[in-house]
Amino acid sequence: MRDDEYLSFDAIGLAEAIAKRDVAATEVLDAAIARIEAHNPRLNAVVLPMFDRARAALAAGLPSGRFAGVPFLLKDLGQMVAGVVTSNGSRLFADNRGRHDSTLVTRYEAAGLVICGKTNTPELGLATTTEPLLHGATRNPWALDFSTGGSSGGAGAAVAAGFVPIAHASDGGGSIRIPASCCGLFGLKPTRGRVPLGPDALEGWGGLSTVHAVSRTVRDSALLLELSAGEELGAPYWAPPQEPYASAIDRPPSALRIGLCLEPFTGAVLDPEVRAIAERAARLCEALGHRIEHAAPTIDRDEFKSAHGVIAISHSAAAVDARLRALGRELEDDDIEAVTRSNYLTAKTIPAIEFARSMDAIRRIGRQIAEFFTRYDLLLTPTMACLPPKLGELDMSSTDTSRYVPLLYRMIAFTALFNDSGNPAMSVPLGRSASGLPVGVQFAAAFGNEMLLLRTARQLEAAGAFTPALAPLG
Repeated sequence: MRDDEYLSFDAIGLAEAIAKRDVAATEVLDAAIARIEAHNPRLNAVVLPMFDRARAALAAGLPSGRFAGVPFLLKDLGQMVAGVVTSNGSRLFADNRGRHDSTLVTRYEAAGLVICGKTNTPELGLATTTEPLLHGATRNPWALDFSTGGSSGGAGAAVAAGFVPIAHASDGGGSIRIPASCCGLFGLKPTRGRVPLGPDALEGWGGLSTVHAVSRTVRDSALLLELSAGEELGAPYWAPPQEPYASAIDRPPSALRIGLCLEPFTGAVLDPEVRAIAERAARLCEALGHRIEHAAPTIDRDEFKSAHGVIAISHSAAAVDARLRALGRELEDDDIEAVTRSNYLTAKTIPAIEFARSMDAIRRIGRQIAEFFTRYDLLLTPTMACLPPKLGELDMSSTDTSRYVPLLYRMIAFTALFNDSGNPAMSVPLGRSASGLPVGVQFAAAFGNEMLLLRTARQLEAAGAFTPALAPLG
């Protein structure tokens, strides 16, 4: 299979070509591997090739799933594959081999996906850029000096570079939507409880984090969600069931009432270029028959920022402690990066009552967001308050929070709120900066209503508002 042929298909297209015997699954895998080997040295998106395992899976015979034979990449965070390292982007976890497959990995492989590698992530998923000391920085295929975002930055770079048409990603504060925005992709964060996280953790960051994918097309994301969603034994959350996504997304939504919010929830400064792209997206929605009104949910900004931070760093610290217990030793100087260490030490000082208050706060936020969506069908915002930063601007090796925290709050300015509330939200690639960098626009919906997001995204895609563009790597 030629490289240009491989790049012309999305995941569903590849699966259909394989099913019709127009191309063999081995040829498709070879094309994916050739693409990775040709361009990964520049991008550093794939940090753990699993090519031999992928070839063995094909040789053993694939399940007759709807993605049968499609190459796929896992983010190197959280999800376990038996016998394979999941490093979580950290030197502390560099030899952390899975004892079994995660539930989601089992579902992916039952769908016929061929896992051929793992993608880069910042340490413990704690940054909105992907530059861990363990594996080094991932470069943005659209501009190599710029960040892919994080924490699913390796996945974003891999899909934008055409390594695979869709890749696994996770999101605890924007980590699907931010890389989607930085890399010009479609990225959907599902409702809390929609996609399984177990069997080990069963939840991520106290309910802030969930998992899905970044993709070039909406239909790939819809089908993957359909095949991977569903409750898991022992899971603490449950998302209301919906009809099969893939067969329903081509029904355009009727006239929607959409709130337009251009005020960052973290108090960050909004870049004028980003603002203009969001406003243009609102006009496009109006042209499609939807009603746009300036509106935003009412929240306590300081309470939101504090609660999110307390929960995220507490769970990250617990993960570090659990790893140290498994290793039977104390923390050493070079185990974790400076920002992770600072978060770890801070978490040790947080009283249990403060953690309980933070959990209560995000439940209140969830109620406030739910009330907003009794009046509006969708909320439209920028995905980030800034353009993609250059590599090195968000340095987890630095103890200088005067630069780190303001940029972090610009990158999660609109995304993290919906991790707290659990609502589904998506980044749609609807713009470019004057310098050619991708810029995403975020849409959020009521709890459990991924269908409306997918149908809206598909309507925008069908209208030509975005196409599955690949970065021009040559």
